[in-house]
Amino acid sequence: MYKYIRSVLARRTFAHKLRNKAMNTFSSYEIFKSIREKQEQNRQTEKRPHEVFYFHKVDDPYSHLTVQYLDKLKDSYDIVLKSILVGEENPEALHEPSLYNKYCLEDVRRIANYYQIDFTADSYPSKNLVDLANSILSSVEKENFNNIARDVSSALWNSDEEKLKEISTKYSSSEEEVNKKLFEGNKIRNECDYYFGSAFYYEKELYWGVDRLNHLETRLSELGAKKTLNNELICNLNTNAPKEFSSERKLNLTYYPSLNSPYTFISAKRVKELVTEYPINLITKPVLPMLMRMMVIPDFKAKYIISDAAREGRKYNYEMKSIYSPIGKPARLAYSLFPIIDSLGKGFDYIDALLKASFQDGINIGDEDFLKDLVEDLDLNWKKVKNDLKTKKWKKILNDNCEDMYSGNCWGVPSFKVTNSDGSDPFYVWGQDRMWLVKEEIYKRLN
Repeated sequence: MYKYIRSVLARRTFAHKLRNKAMNTFSSYEIFKSIREKQEQNRQTEKRPHEVFYFHKVDDPYSHLTVQYLDKLKDSYDIVLKSILVGEENPEALHEPSLYNKYCLEDVRRIANYYQIDFTADSYPSKNLVDLANSILSSVEKENFNNIARDVSSALWNSDEEKLKEISTKYSSSEEEVNKKLFEGNKIRNECDYYFGSAFYYEKELYWGVDRLNHLETRLSELGAKKTLNNELICNLNTNAPKEFSSERKLNLTYYPSLNSPYTFISAKRVKELVTEYPINLITKPVLPMLMRMMVIPDFKAKYIISDAAREGRKYNYEMKSIYSPIGKPARLAYSLFPIIDSLGKGFDYIDALLKASFQDGINIGDEDFLKDLVEDLDLNWKKVKNDLKTKKWKKILNDNCEDMYSGNCWGVPSFKVTNSDGSDPFYVWGQDRMWLVKEEIYKRLN
């Protein structure tokens, strides 16, 4: 009942003050810096080493990527790396679990080669092999964990039962010992306010997998923990697509944004840049925020999402500043104008301006005077556009957009779809983290 009430309140307009306060707290750069400074002072006072936790889940495809970098991380930085075996994800944090599992596998298959890592699995390992892998890693000595975990992961994802059995002749645990190990690992992970595998934790901050390892490396370097003078990061993508590319042909890029998504906000600037750098027709298909799609986001996940998005925004020079969440009436009013504005060729510009207002300028986008000024700034006729204000036809359009997004096994935002100019051969991908992959797909098709 508590979760239901929390979910209902989270979607209500009248809860905006609490929601805005939380979002501004988690995204604040000043608070972010203060926490880092305080943690470093405490670490030095207590004479602690740079201690980094890594959460490893044997049947998590992303963990297979991340485990390849553990030794490189230890060799490059003066740290104590503690690898922690974890089990199932926190169910509160999982939305669309069947889609999630399918997407993770497909995503890692797509990106592994760009990290020069072999991963060709087209299905998850069987339960008996997962149990065997956990049995091995539950008994491995701390100093050998990384090497053995790497070997176990390769054998597991290649369904190499003989290799796993060979390793298990030296390392083996009872079912009771495995359950205890996983319980303890999950407890530590939960206490760090995280919920998946393949993540690092260092002094009050989380770093998910290979996608966020750069932030951890940068932080450790700034603290003087790097062992060498080499400024190169240990984890780099080997991409092919150039910054700019021209072609007589054009592809379609469909963009699925949401007005309450911090990740959508920090993607908008790069989407705008991509339109000028690559030969694409941009199609904007907004969807309802997850909270308005009856999904419950637990507090610990919301905190991570907002703080992580703020960190990514600073990386891409598009910082979140003053936030005013549009959940509820503001979003509905703003969405009601989208169909007509999109029909007039300004759909993306409208969404982009709304996101900037919500995540940088702290503006209530449901204010009619604001919407009037915005429409006029887009060189559109307010008298014509305002006829659609508070109408309901946007609901079917956004619902259709959401169904289109789900058809590509994507449920979160921002999502993207690359197609040929006639709409054929769709390539769906989820997340601002994969905008580089969108560019790779466009380049591959047109080059």
